[in-house]
Amino acid sequence: MALTLSPEAQDLLFREARTANTFTTEPVSDEQVRAIYDLIKYAPTAMNQQPLRIVLVRSLEARERLVRLMSPGNQAKTAAAPLVAILATDLDFHEELSRVFPHRPGARDAFDADEALRTRTAKFNAALQVGYFILGVRAAGLAAGPMGGYDADGIDKEFLDDAHTVLAVVNIGRPGPDAWFERLPRLAYEEVVTTV
Repeated sequence: MALTLSPEAQDLLFREARTANTFTTEPVSDEQVRAIYDLIKYAPTAMNQQPLRIVLVRSLEARERLVRLMSPGNQAKTAAAPLVAILATDLDFHEELSRVFPHRPGARDAFDADEALRTRTAKFNAALQVGYFILGVRAAGLAAGPMGGYDADGIDKEFLDDAHTVLAVVNIGRPGPDAWFERLPRLAYEEVVTTV
């Protein structure tokens, strides 16, 4: 076998996993979210930056504020999901480098001096962590509905501070009735992979 992951795990994380559009009313507990984070915190990031920040939208008032900022096609499913997570990047990740990357003492200052590099690096590495977050949700036996259709400036203003910016909004829960669209085609290996 080319893969060491069991076929069942391959199905759970990849082949059978789908973006859910409806959810049951079964809640997603704090314990489940903590277990997801404790798994995905090992995602690779350059210089161990770990710029992902997660805001769990649980209260009815916060959910209403978020729904207003979602694109029309995403509003109903965001309103109905048992849990919604705002996944953001910390543009001041470099302030933690002395703790999370201690063997390079000058790393913090290099990023502090170059805002464009810091922003680009933060967004790229947090995006890697977003992918791992979705896999973590799947590993917990839940479905994720990641979305990019929203008012980013509005979410930043309503839910985040100046050092954080939204990357994705993810609905989380057990899939509900008619949760899936028809499986869409995927590109073949030969269309994607080249060797030089």
